[in-house]
Amino acid sequence: MNTYLTFKALHLIAVISWMAGLLYLPRIFVYHSDASINGKSEDLISTFKIMERRLFVYIMNPAMILSWLFGLILINSIGLQSFGEFWLIAKMLLVLSLTFYHFFLFNCLKNFSFDRNEYSPKFFRIINEVPTILLIIIIFLVVFKPI
Repeated sequence: MNTYLTFKALHLIAVISWMAGLLYLPRIFVYHSDASINGKSEDLISTFKIMERRLFVYIMNPAMILSWLFGLILINSIGLQSFGEFWLIAKMLLVLSLTFYHFFLFNCLKNFSFDRNEYSPKFFRIINEVPTILLIIIIFLVVFKPI
């Protein structure tokens, strides 16, 4: 079996899982912030807190770590000289942006857990588009590998 293709498949699986979390967590935040503003029951708000925490801890964090791990293994297997190529530098900068976004969501999660949300439901609807845009750019960079 081809080791490179195995790691590539594992990388794609991890990235898809991570992206699912990056897209779903802000959507939960929309409903959570809306429930907090409109004085919904504590049971509902408690349910959102549990959903957010489990998604982040059990899916998003492992998926992010595995995405990075398998991605770095892939870079190593194609050669570290690849870091001189535009497409890889751009991809790495965008993946770093996704990682910062991941930790921004973690900060929001902490604030929600202490009932200190600073943002509106509209804010979370807007930032929910960030990972989609970055994903599209990353895919085009990887597929076309512009010079």
